[in-house]
Amino acid sequence: MCTFSYFSLSRRHTFSIAIPLQKQAVPGYPEHPLTVGEHIRKKRMDLGLLQREVAEIIGVTESSIWNWEHGVEPELQYNPKIINFLGYVPFDCSDDTLGRLAWYKRVHGMSLDRLGEAMGRDPEQLSDWLSGRHKPFRKSLEKIERFLVASVSKL
Repeated sequence: MCTFSYFSLSRRHTFSIAIPLQKQAVPGYPEHPLTVGEHIRKKRMDLGLLQREVAEIIGVTESSIWNWEHGVEPELQYNPKIINFLGYVPFDCSDDTLGRLAWYKRVHGMSLDRLGEAMGRDPEQLSDWLSGRHKPFRKSLEKIERFLVASVSKL
């Protein structure tokens, strides 16, 4: 609220004007990011960084950042550095055991081979479970749960 005063020949006049100030939306700024690329763009714009600078932080090319910000999904191997840059995990974790295993794999940027090695499982079997081609037996689900619990306790 701004108050102005002026004087005429006979008296003093005062009036007030309310000027609503609203932050102008920056073109391309994702208010509610959905994709990993939108999360990267939002964080980059919040920090006032160029795509080139974010690329250096994550360890990729500037064109990779541009592609991600325009809808191309990053390769799994870059997820840990992206998460580190963002300061949070930009995708949801499922409640079911296989969903949490897929989330773990994605967050850690693991290939099926690396996940299989970490779990002591055949990568092909993991592929079948995570794709929904086969469902693991109860004992296998229990082993997956133990793996996930042990992995979280190491963090």
